[in-house]
Amino acid sequence: VHQSKLDFFCKLGYGKQDICKVLENLGQEALEDDVLKELIRMGSKPQALENQAQPSQLKLVARGSCSTTPGLKWLGEDESDASSSLRPIVIDGSNVAMSHGNKEVFSCWGIQLAVDWFRERGHTYIKVFVPLWRKQPPRQDSPIADQHILEELEKQSILVYTPSRKVKGKRVVCYDDRYIVKVAYEADGVIVSNDHYRDLQNENPEWKWFIEQRLLMYSFVSNRFMPPDDPLGRHGPTLSNFLSKKPVLPEKTWQPCPYGKKCTYGNKCKFYHPERLHQAQLSVADELRAKTKVPSEERCQCSP
Repeated sequence: VHQSKLDFFCKLGYGKQDICKVLENLGQEALEDDVLKELIRMGSKPQALENQAQPSQLKLVARGSCSTTPGLKWLGEDESDASSSLRPIVIDGSNVAMSHGNKEVFSCWGIQLAVDWFRERGHTYIKVFVPLWRKQPPRQDSPIADQHILEELEKQSILVYTPSRKVKGKRVVCYDDRYIVKVAYEADGVIVSNDHYRDLQNENPEWKWFIEQRLLMYSFVSNRFMPPDDPLGRHGPTLSNFLSKKPVLPEKTWQPCPYGKKCTYGNKCKFYHPERLHQAQLSVADELRAKTKVPSEERCQCSP
């Protein structure tokens, strides 16, 4: 029984000396929960936590950073499979082009900037939806800039034209927003647009949740495509986690206590104390009682 318990807690990372000491105090028939509580009370930590708790290994990770650091790893996948961990990207071409053209010109260069941004991150599935009538020569009421970019993206199988035709001189256009949301929903990807698609949210409750959770808004700053670092708000996921199928979790670190040895919180302190690593983190009152060796009976009589 002693050897089995010793092996069990050694696998958890605790030292043999601490385990043997606790088993001598509690007895060989002590339950595993009681032994674990006593190890925690003594201040013993698994070796993995002790290695992470070193102040020299503390690292700051920028929120929304796109690059992976040595301290961060993809969960369950190798670095070579990073591209397969990224979500598919579905871009609302009309929304992006008009936004880059200040809502006056259909700027195809804005679509190219957005596509290049996701390519640099390693996304392999990128689709841009644009109405078919944008392929026609521009008119005064609908100017188009850099129209040749649409042809280049179509050759690369990135640009997809939504159907449109003319009936008795009038243009009949299919609803391209429905294509965008449907493809992104089926591919479990991300919609890049500043449109909220409220009509489609009311149409399908599943689409409503998907649009709320997978809509990536953006801004153009001096011909620079810039999505937010916190797509779902301050308390939501980072941009890297938002665009990946499996989130990147930071290493758990123990922040050293700013008060050091002068800390008076005792075992209630939430920070790391290297001087208490192999000591029981008692409260200040319990430490004073232990030093003065006041009997428990006297303490009960003196307490109000």
